[in-house]
Amino acid sequence: MARVTLTDVTKVYPGGVKAVDRINLSIVDREFVVLVGPSGCGKSTTLRMVAGLEEISGGTIEIDGRVVNETPPKDRDIAMVFQNYALYPHMSVYKNMAFSLKLRRRELGLSASEIDRKVREAAALLGIEDLLERKPGALSGGQRQRVAVGRAIVRNPKVFLFDEPLSNLDAKLRVEMRSEIKRLQRRLATTTVYVTHDQEEAMTLGDRVVVMKDGIIHQSASPLEVYEKPVNRFVASFVGTPPMCFLEGRVGGSDRPLAFVHGTQRLALPDELAKVAAGAIDRPLLLGIRPDAFATDANAANGSRARLRVRVLLVEPLGDRKDVHMTTATGTKLVGRVDLRSGVAEGQELDMFIDMSRAHLFEPGDAGCNLAAKPQEAPAGVC
Repeated sequence: MARVTLTDVTKVYPGGVKAVDRINLSIVDREFVVLVGPSGCGKSTTLRMVAGLEEISGGTIEIDGRVVNETPPKDRDIAMVFQNYALYPHMSVYKNMAFSLKLRRRELGLSASEIDRKVREAAALLGIEDLLERKPGALSGGQRQRVAVGRAIVRNPKVFLFDEPLSNLDAKLRVEMRSEIKRLQRRLATTTVYVTHDQEEAMTLGDRVVVMKDGIIHQSASPLEVYEKPVNRFVASFVGTPPMCFLEGRVGGSDRPLAFVHGTQRLALPDELAKVAAGAIDRPLLLGIRPDAFATDANAANGSRARLRVRVLLVEPLGDRKDVHMTTATGTKLVGRVDLRSGVAEGQELDMFIDMSRAHLFEPGDAGCNLAAKPQEAPAGVC
């Protein structure tokens, strides 16, 4: 297996378009790292540079301690699974999976029986032994995806690269294949880099999540840390469904305890958040609140509770929970995820209770920094 290290890696396209801007990332042996971000953030370009399908404009890429900047893709000992599967339609499943091994048979020193064994072992691992004689056109989307993964497995590479492999599948099959890929990665213990725009997919798959925007890494941490300790407003709003809500306001300093002032409403800050806010009194700030930190019952809002007056715009039932779309007196729109049995109706005015122990304070701007973030938690230039 292998370690993958990117040092000041940059990609500039003709016309001066900078797709990736001096990113630094170290992926340890056997780690499952997910690159996630909106379209155009540079995640697929980064993956393609690791694969050797895109030339880098600056920096270095190392795989297993060897600089591979000038190394062709076939010599990097990587295997890539694409979004469109890239299967040969005229070949059977067996021949698709064996193709790369047969192509390099002499170079790898493989006999025909060894190739056959590798293909059948991978097919058994993926549960597609009975599909080996079929052609891709006779397979479902999920079966084609398994074949594409199997073709990568037979090579026993140092690094697996996945480029949005589940985006063409329906929602149910995506969930099934997601667990299959994670189970396989654990069993094969292979360093894996996975690209997706789906933040839920990123959070469930990765040992570490790397959140990108505009060619820059904004945060690289465990899924739980990215969710609970976002370094800036962009990460906070991108990770989580529904996304984090934001109230504009300031921290009032005339009273104790300190409170966040939004319009005419004051939300008392718990001690930990007050310490963070002490150096930002009377500055414009944003209060970030996760939808599940709202409750309609004061007793249901665990931790430090604050009362916020809202008007309900829409209620969306979701099984045992429901999303309540609401607005404050200033016109700020929020979404709270509350218990299905909560008596909330459209058009109603009521008090929402917020668990302020889970709230965050951010500086203004699309990527305003989380006041609680430590400098070492955010890449240089982000916070």
